[in-house]
Amino acid sequence: MSDTPLARSPRDDATLPGGPGGPPCARADEPWVLAATILASSMAFIDGTVVNVALPALQKDFDASLSGMQWAVEAYALLLAALLLVGGASGDRFGRRRVFALGVAMFAASSAWCGLAGNIGHLVAARALQGVGAALLVPGSLALLSASFEASRRGKAIGTWSGATAMTTALGPVVGGWLIEHLSWRAAFLVNLPLAAAVLAIVCWRVPESRAPRRPGGLDWPGSLLAALGLGGLVYGLIESPALGWGHAAVWMPVAAGLVALGLFVLVEARVPNPVMPPALFRSRAFLGANLLTLLLYAALGGGLFFFPLNLIQVQGYSSTEAGAALLPFILLMFLLSGWAGGLVDRHGARKPLIVGPLVAAAGFALFALPAAGASGGSGGSYWLTFFPAVLVLGAGMTISVAPLTTTVMNAVPPDSAGTASGINNAAARVATLLAIAVLGIVMVRVFDYRLDRSLGQSVASGAVPAQVARSVQAQRAKLAAIALPAATDPQVKAAVRQAVAGAFVAGFRSVMLLSALLAAGGAACAWAFLSPRRGKTGTGTPSSSRF
Repeated sequence: MSDTPLARSPRDDATLPGGPGGPPCARADEPWVLAATILASSMAFIDGTVVNVALPALQKDFDASLSGMQWAVEAYALLLAALLLVGGASGDRFGRRRVFALGVAMFAASSAWCGLAGNIGHLVAARALQGVGAALLVPGSLALLSASFEASRRGKAIGTWSGATAMTTALGPVVGGWLIEHLSWRAAFLVNLPLAAAVLAIVCWRVPESRAPRRPGGLDWPGSLLAALGLGGLVYGLIESPALGWGHAAVWMPVAAGLVALGLFVLVEARVPNPVMPPALFRSRAFLGANLLTLLLYAALGGGLFFFPLNLIQVQGYSSTEAGAALLPFILLMFLLSGWAGGLVDRHGARKPLIVGPLVAAAGFALFALPAAGASGGSGGSYWLTFFPAVLVLGAGMTISVAPLTTTVMNAVPPDSAGTASGINNAAARVATLLAIAVLGIVMVRVFDYRLDRSLGQSVASGAVPAQVARSVQAQRAKLAAIALPAATDPQVKAAVRQAVAGAFVAGFRSVMLLSALLAAGGAACAWAFLSPRRGKTGTGTPSSSRF
């Protein structure tokens, strides 16, 4: 999935401790390197999924609006997406162990800040710092493995790392949901501290240092800064637009500034010696098509599933633990069938799986739109008849798509660009989620407001809800399904309001999921248009087929 760290470039092997020409790494240290990278990667991967489960509790404690919840996710995603590529390059230049340890320390410090945050603003700032730490440690994990293991044992080590991180990612939301339900949402962040302490101890004690050959030119800090400013301005304007309107200066000015920064980013990348996103790579139709597919498919996944735990907990009546477990079949399906999916490329080429997989995923998103408010009965007893089919079909679609997509990206470029290509594709997936949460949030708000106003108007007209109660509800509309009434409100009025709010949220959720289905189908269209139907040619063949 999109959490796969940067691939290693073969041209770095000459200076790796376990690579040709470099001193072999002590075999006694290898298990410790593996343990450190698994623990650190698991922290970052779990945090990306647990936060969504924690959103209802965060909203309740901080009395936050939808935009506040969006920023709790977006601040992390923004800094991670913008700095991911330069984070990997920093490890190659300044020392992989040093940069990896710095990332772990920053992630731990920001996790403590998250756990102690007194308001939504502090939490958003802490999440942004977490994103910086993750941008250093995520690409460093696989780079350290490649640098510390001899070539004959490197594949097994990476396979072990992949399997272990997949399992921890699968169990993370369940464990996080239990912590949120029985302790506090703060525990889901504070649990990172002992893990980070263990990683840092191992790194200082048993992990060797390594770096790549010095290349001309420095790191592309201007490109990374422009990417962060551009994405930040765009996302800020999109998130604030439902409340302020597009004509407000606090909306259109950040959007305009963001678009200008992104335009300058394109110009800078064409001129700097070591661009984080080399324009030449996009001359390959397969590489361009694979990244467009990634952008659309992960926009559907990240944007649609942002609202899923809110629906389960606030509307369907699930506990945090049950909501955390709801996507477990999705992750387990990908884990168990990833090898089979990788074999599809050998048998059929990448084009067919990358058309079929996103279309199956689109069907899964459409199935999410079927259950009504209260369809799962509160305890999840009818989960198997409501959301489970959608989770299963979506998981099947993503399983079919991910391995062929990675293969296409790596085969579309020369071997010495493999690390950069993998990083760009990883960043594309994260940028997709970043933008989708903002854009689909606008859709959710518009549909929710329309349906809520209509339902409350009918209830006021029939006398079921007093006009002053309706006005109180409408004043809280930015909270979506977390709208609350005073405890003294008449129970029948409360029931009518809850029904109106739940119905409005489900209407918005359905619109979001149907749009996600269209995005996934658009990804299939990209595969059909850009990838060659012939195996062994551009998109599924040798790297030499790319044109530069």
